Amino acid sequence: MDYRSIYAYAWDLADEGVAEVVERVRSLGLNAVTIAGSYHAGKFLRPHASSGRVYFPEDGAVYFNAERTRYGAIVPVVSRIARERDVLRELTEETRMATHVWLVLLHNTRLGELHPDATVRNAFGDRYVYSLCPSSPDAREYAIALCRDVTDNYPVAGLTLETPGFLPYAHGFHHEFAMLKPSRWLDARLGLCFCDHCLGGAAAAGLDARALRTRIREEIDAILDRLDDVPDDMGDAWWTSDLAGDELLRRFLAWRCEVVTTLVREIRQAVRRDASVAVIPSVARPTSGAWYEGSDLHALAEAAGIVEAAFYEPTVPRLRADVHDTQRRLRGAGSLRGIIRPGFPDLQSRDDVMAAVAALRRAGASGVAFYNYGHLRRGNLAWIGDAMRACAD
Repeated sequence: MDYRSIYAYAWDLADEGVAEVVERVRSLGLNAVTIAGSYHAGKFLRPHASSGRVYFPEDGAVYFNAERTRYGAIVPVVSRIARERDVLRELTEETRMATHVWLVLLHNTRLGELHPDATVRNAFGDRYVYSLCPSSPDAREYAIALCRDVTDNYPVAGLTLETPGFLPYAHGFHHEFAMLKPSRWLDARLGLCFCDHCLGGAAAAGLDARALRTRIREEIDAILDRLDDVPDDMGDAWWTSDLAGDELLRRFLAWRCEVVTTLVREIRQAVRRDASVAVIPSVARPTSGAWYEGSDLHALAEAAGIVEAAFYEPTVPRLRADVHDTQRRLRGAGSLRGIIRPGFPDLQSRDDVMAAVAALRRAGASGVAFYNYGHLRRGNLAWIGDAMRACAD
């Protein structure tokens, strides 16, 4: 596998030292670091940090020196770390490793609060400020400019794009709370976007999204007025039945895939030709559900060239099944890379990590990446080294 990488954050590299981290990563048999260039908020426990143990990153900031003049209405916020120290520049100067930049594109609460008209809006008109809408011209311009900015100004080997599409309802904000039992049916409806850009784009494609919005709103209200919650199996069956029998809903969801595919295609055309572009197709598990976010795996592989799927599974059999199905859906387009987590809540033994890497290799994956340098204990990092050595044998 020609891409053997570990995901990392700028604050961890700044804390431990770029050269020191690169040396540790190389000793594991890896040949790349995939560093966050754009990220959201969090609360992270760091087992082996040089200083401190719990870290709160800035919300919706970028970790490189972005050029403001490249952007339109939506301009990235440069993080304090990047203003003080250009960790990405230091990493690219470490010629012992390839540098890839991981960009969280449209999941950005900070920018959503500043630009609410560019965010997702549900059937009731509520704005999801954590989710810029890929139908919004301003959001699309921002995403393309961000990718071009980092590849023009840094000699990075490639980009990995996360959240280029529509986030599910149950992802993305802090202290999410409801005194109703969630169901797949309800969450799927609450996650649909009916902003003006989506309504106009769908209408141009011959779809009456306004009628769909009215019906979705009425259906949600009917459920919210019920005394009883929807059982899990019924919610799953209702959603499956709607996908099979509701032609307007099905066509609307297919149109969303076109929105995301064209955005990724425009990014691929905008960035340096010698920089690879990979897409993380989903924030949910398993990968086959990515279509709800507008991720058509085959179309994205054709548009970008690489699908880098997050195979975040607790067992090797589940991971093997997900890898098999993802390759099946690619239908020979592009190449597949896999991301795995060698620790809680996923693979929790050395043997499982080694088996997972071997499964990716047997399935024809062109690369593997591990999440995440700063989150893993040193013992978990050692498992990566063992798995890479086994691959080399």
